[in-house]
Amino acid sequence: MTRRKMLLMTAGAIALGFSGLAGFAGTNAFSANDEDASQEALVILLDTAKINLQQALTASEQQGKPISAKFEVDDGKLQLSVYIAKEGKFFEVLINHATGEVLRAEPITEGEDLSAAKEQSAAIGNAKISLQAAVDKTIAQSANTRAVSVVPGIKDGHPIASIDVLTYNQVRAIHQPLD
Repeated sequence: MTRRKMLLMTAGAIALGFSGLAGFAGTNAFSANDEDASQEALVILLDTAKINLQQALTASEQQGKPISAKFEVDDGKLQLSVYIAKEGKFFEVLINHATGEVLRAEPITEGEDLSAAKEQSAAIGNAKISLQAAVDKTIAQSANTRAVSVVPGIKDGHPIASIDVLTYNQVRAIHQPLD
């Protein structure tokens, strides 16, 4: 499953409060139970992460400009990835969630991931504050909260960051202005 689909499924599930979620047509169909199971796995595995999303954003800066970041479960394992832009190209940087070291940077050259990276880069291009600053501000406003993902977008002509946070084993989205 592509990262974009995972982001869309997470955002859709959060927006619908995990109720009444029927799924997408065709071969990409999923149920609320699948999303619940994915979220439960993420909540459990997130405890193994020694670094936070902000540290991953900082670590990825050696590769380029961070344009989004996310903890996710891939093949039953916790993964921490950051999309970056560098010299007009896009990469997915995989970060070791225990040490914060960059494991590898993979080029994003096609498909939905490339479309997502282009949209995220355009949104962050209009931002006056970094994704890390937006996450820091969100975390500072809420006790017992951990950022799970940050994705920039445009709302009413202004750049925003959609930040999924985990609070007491519940994931919710918080929007933070980037201008």
